[in-house]
Amino acid sequence: MLKPEEIEQIERYTKGFSDDAEKAFVESLFLNGENNLYLRQSLKEDWDRTTADTSQSEVNLSHILDKVHHIIRTKETKYRKPPMQKLWLIYMRIAAILLLPLIIAGGLVYSYLGEQGMSKTEQLINSTIYAPLGSRVSFNLPDGTKGMLNSGSHLTYSLPFTNNRHVELNGEAWFEVIHDAKHPFNIGTGNSSLKVLGTSFNVSAYPADNYVEVVLQKGQVEFHDNINNVRITMIPAERLVFNSGTISKSVTDPSKYNAWTEGKLVFRGDSMIQVAHRIERWYNVKVVLVGKELEKYSFRATFQDDSLDDVLHFLSMTSPITYRIAPRELLPDGTYKKEEVTIYMK
Repeated sequence: MLKPEEIEQIERYTKGFSDDAEKAFVESLFLNGENNLYLRQSLKEDWDRTTADTSQSEVNLSHILDKVHHIIRTKETKYRKPPMQKLWLIYMRIAAILLLPLIIAGGLVYSYLGEQGMSKTEQLINSTIYAPLGSRVSFNLPDGTKGMLNSGSHLTYSLPFTNNRHVELNGEAWFEVIHDAKHPFNIGTGNSSLKVLGTSFNVSAYPADNYVEVVLQKGQVEFHDNINNVRITMIPAERLVFNSGTISKSVTDPSKYNAWTEGKLVFRGDSMIQVAHRIERWYNVKVVLVGKELEKYSFRATFQDDSLDDVLHFLSMTSPITYRIAPRELLPDGTYKKEEVTIYMK
């Protein structure tokens, strides 16, 4: 059985506050987890509780995903290049432990529904894909459509999916939609929606930004303003912005808008406010701009696998700005607030 201090070490590791010695201990523990009777017994008890609770139809694992993705992001920043094999082995084993019960439970659910002979409407099951702050998550939908969610985004759809290809997007996503003329692919983004047949495009619809941006790489998309009942068809290399009931279109380079799917942080004449918002989501930090003078500056740059400090240092070299990164503070509830970046004029 694990000692209390060992359990505390594991908790600190999941929060990203362990030193090198503590990290080595926790990683060794999970690499040899199959031989640890305490861990095996804990997993068995969790599984028994899950299967015994027949009333629970939806399990929220977002808190586990947040921790796992936070650890992955932290490791990627510190070890951008190999060696990564040991770390990936740890995550593969953890993922196997987490996913096996879900796969089994999913099979039981579908088997039960089939035996009951329920109607199609009653069989609908909601599924949500999350991309925690500071991460990017790829997805494959049941119809073969694939794509990627950007930091702080989530995508919701219902099963069965193939004959009713409708998703709800909150945040930013890149889609590569499988063509099916009989079943158009629809994306809901609050007060607007998109109708797609077979297309590659980027959609940004963060509620906090109060606008929707669509950039089409290939194919054809029909944008629908649900409030004013306005429909606009887009062609490749077009960018559409829907802001406060107003729709505007322009010609653009789509590669700028899907570069994030390749791990690239790209600025092409973006204002300081836009840069700040992108940095906040990319690194899961809070950015504070001091002074209206900052808003008149724009930036062009491409970053890949660069740390937060590297990005800010480059920006300070190309404009008369400076910055300060405040360390994370411990809150009364035992959690830590986000890192805060303050940018101001020199």
